Formats: sequence, C-alpha cells, structure tokens
Amino acid sequence: MSKILIADDASFMRLMISQILARQGLTNVIEAENGLQAVEQFKSNKPDLTLLDITMPELDGLAALAEILRINPLAKVVICSAVANDNIVREALKEGAVGFVAKPFRPDELLDIVLKHLN
Repeated sequence: MSKILIADDASFMRLMISQILARQGLTNVIEAENGLQAVEQFKSNKPDLTLLDITMPELDGLAALAEILRINPLAKVVICSAVANDNIVREALKEGAVGFVAKPFRPDELLDIVLKHLN
C-alpha cells in the first residue's frame, strides 16, 4: 500500500487532502504541520509520495523539498500551494518537484497528479 506524506501548516487542509485520498483507497497517510516535521517524517517513514505546501513555519516548502531530495534524490514530491505564481512553480520544478497543484484545487485534480506519480 502506498504511503503518502502530507505537509501543510493548516490542519483543515491536511484533513481535506486525507479525505480525498481515502475516497480513492489511499489511507496510509502521514502528516506534518511544518517543513521541519516534513523532513523528519520523510526520513523515518520513507513515503512513496510527498505533498508539500510552500508557505509553512520552521522550514518552507522549497527548503523542505531540497532537504528531502538530499535524503533521497529519487523522492517524488508534489507541491500543493496557494502560492502559485510562475516563478515559484518554475523554481519548485527546477529544484526537483515532480508536479504542482495550485490551491484551491478540485479533488479530481489532486487525485490525477497523485495517482500519476504513484504508478
């Protein structure tokens, strides 16, 4: 069963994403409420896919992305953020994110990108 790490400082967003994933049978979910926790959870749980917000305390999403890719250069990380200007999207993809979902998103948008990168 695929393991997914959701890192977002908003608990309602983590819950919403978890519920969307659960409807698809993806229930093996780990949560982090900031970038530092995301890196720690990544190290200890080795998720198949990580969903990272950009704007988080402790360590922002781009810094957490860099850290995660240092730990495992093959890690699959999708940025899931309301900060979706072209520069941020380009930078995240250049740094190694496999995809980007802009908030607010439709559940099917999120599922499409998650399933694409889990397969």
